[in-house]
Amino acid sequence: MELWLIFAGFAAVFAAATTILAKIGIKDVDSHLATAIRTAVVVVFAWIMVFVVGAQGGIFYIAAHTWFFIVISGLATGAAWLFRFRALKLGDVNKVMPLDKSSTILTMILAFIFLSEPVGWITAGGMILMAFGTFLMLARQARSENRGHVSEAARSLEAESGLLTDEKKPAKKSWLFYAVFAAIFASLVAIFGRVGVADIDATLWTALRTMVVLPLACGMTLGTGRGERVREKLRSVTRKSWIFLVLSGIATGASWLFFYHALKLGNASHVVPIDKLSIVLTMAFAGIFLREKFSLRSIFGLVLLTAGTLLTVYPASV
Repeated sequence: MELWLIFAGFAAVFAAATTILAKIGIKDVDSHLATAIRTAVVVVFAWIMVFVVGAQGGIFYIAAHTWFFIVISGLATGAAWLFRFRALKLGDVNKVMPLDKSSTILTMILAFIFLSEPVGWITAGGMILMAFGTFLMLARQARSENRGHVSEAARSLEAESGLLTDEKKPAKKSWLFYAVFAAIFASLVAIFGRVGVADIDATLWTALRTMVVLPLACGMTLGTGRGERVREKLRSVTRKSWIFLVLSGIATGASWLFFYHALKLGNASHVVPIDKLSIVLTMAFAGIFLREKFSLRSIFGLVLLTAGTLLTVYPASV
């Protein structure tokens, strides 16, 4: 078995844990503040790993173009996190993650266009199955939301953030908006990472990129309220939320480390689909720990999504 495949598999496991831990941790926390807290944890974890593997000296030999990709990858990561946390705050995991994981399709298209990575008939067929599976998982949920099913928590959050001009206007699909942008930025992260990580240790890349994300997350937190309000939000974070956000940050750091080691050894169009298989574990965890319900249509969509993902990886594994 290829080493990149093992790394990508571990990245998927930790990515699934990240989503569930984050969903639990942000239950009573502002989404921007939660992103900042988790990012701070990832920064500490990433730099510990840098010194453990002895990669810190490589910072003095980073080329200018690599610094460029570190910065834009960090900005894209921060945007993806902010949108994903907001989507998870407003919607269920089984709604947000199928769309978030659809970034695989866009990643493969971008890898074909900009990195000249091949896309054969089997891979194209897998992409079609993934798209159809995602559609099945979202279609029924979208219709139910059109009937006006909106949680009070989502309404109050949208009204507080000023995203609603009319407080009585329901935030029917606000999670969908954020999930779409999270997927777009996630695909850009993978492409930037594939190009930039070629000339740098993957562990050091993770640490430096996270340091770009941290000020962005903190800036968004400060931008949504006065300093006094931020301090109030920090004081209101419960012990349970702190624990789960910290654990989510550690899981994120581990997922990134495995993911970028996999990107260093394999093609983005092969690594990303394996990483996105975390959706299977994520949905299973959502059912077990969050008690989220799944229809037969959603389960069938998940089967198609998984089958399509495996098809996209098949050409690289034979």
